Amino acid sequence: MKNSTRFQLMAMMFLLYFVWGSWYGQMSKYMFTQLDATGQQVGNAYAAFSIAMIIAPFFVGMIADRYFAAQKVLGVLSLAGSAVLFYLTSVTDANIFFWGILVYCITFAPTMALTTSIAMQQVQDSEKDFPAIRVMGTVAWIVVSNIIGFYGFGDNVMIFKISMVTSALLGVYSFFLPNTPPKPSARGNSFSDILGLDAFTLFRDRSFTIFFISSLLICIPLSFYYAMANPSLTDAGMTNVENKMSLGQASEVVFMLLIPLAFRKWGVKWMLIVGLIAWVIRFIGFGYGDVNSEWLLYLAIILHGVCYDFFFVTGQIYTDSKAGEKYRSSAQGLISIATYGIGMGIGSWMAGLVADMYTIDGVKNWTSIWMVPAGITAVVLVLFVLFFKDNKIKAAN
Repeated sequence: MKNSTRFQLMAMMFLLYFVWGSWYGQMSKYMFTQLDATGQQVGNAYAAFSIAMIIAPFFVGMIADRYFAAQKVLGVLSLAGSAVLFYLTSVTDANIFFWGILVYCITFAPTMALTTSIAMQQVQDSEKDFPAIRVMGTVAWIVVSNIIGFYGFGDNVMIFKISMVTSALLGVYSFFLPNTPPKPSARGNSFSDILGLDAFTLFRDRSFTIFFISSLLICIPLSFYYAMANPSLTDAGMTNVENKMSLGQASEVVFMLLIPLAFRKWGVKWMLIVGLIAWVIRFIGFGYGDVNSEWLLYLAIILHGVCYDFFFVTGQIYTDSKAGEKYRSSAQGLISIATYGIGMGIGSWMAGLVADMYTIDGVKNWTSIWMVPAGITAVVLVLFVLFFKDNKIKAAN
């Protein structure tokens, strides 16, 4: 692959995650402070992203991949998203905001799959070339989080204005990316292929079934993190929250590099268990940390790398190995819809309800709120320890 192409793809990933990172983690604080939203309204806004994630695979697989060059679809969706964000900057009602963010997420969610598709079709060796391209997304998230934190934009409309401008830049830039025409094989995609129905045969394996159920359940507490971590840390007395939360993405890079070593030392079962234990510890840290025990808050933030990489990235590798070539696409599609769609959708809705349940006279009892996802994760951990038997990556066919 030419260096010029590599740099183009790296810039594409940087812009995409700069767009996402500028608003996603801060939206809850913005809604609480600027829109006077309830916890349920905040939860619904985050659930909009999950709804879009369910729709996105069908749009990309059955329309975009079949008939249009991927970079052109990326450009059109990014420009449309920028226009919706411009509208959102003027919305002051939390109920109207939900519909606006839902429309925006429907334009944004497919771009995640499209950028991956563009990169994968342009690289010659995906295992060698793709990680360096994808990591620019994490770098972008760190950069934009620190910009927002440094200038104190976390609770005002600037988070959407930054995203709006960057989305417009990505939209224009997309038309100059290497041509990625429709894939001939995509014309065979069907509703059942994208939904992952072919992968149901994998449920004959008890360990895979336990993993699938656990992945769906763990996305419920994951939604608590995305929706409530920022306002929780702010209420705990932490300053420059966005800057400090970017340490989580930095740890993600470090633990990503440690995955091959961990596979050799522990095996897949214990990597997943370590990831789950880290989730429980971080929720306890969020719940009990404050200005007098700020180390607990830092611990909760930095554990993001272990939590995400050792469960979700390891889980993707495990799914890929169990499915083999025959069911690979179906299995990943099934996991994606179950986790980012159903699991995180339920979690976002539940996070809002729990936040309202433990709010008295406008003051949130964050300890009680965080014990809910900690409890859910503990149940998943017990389920894994007792019933998940696989400890080696081995294809099922």
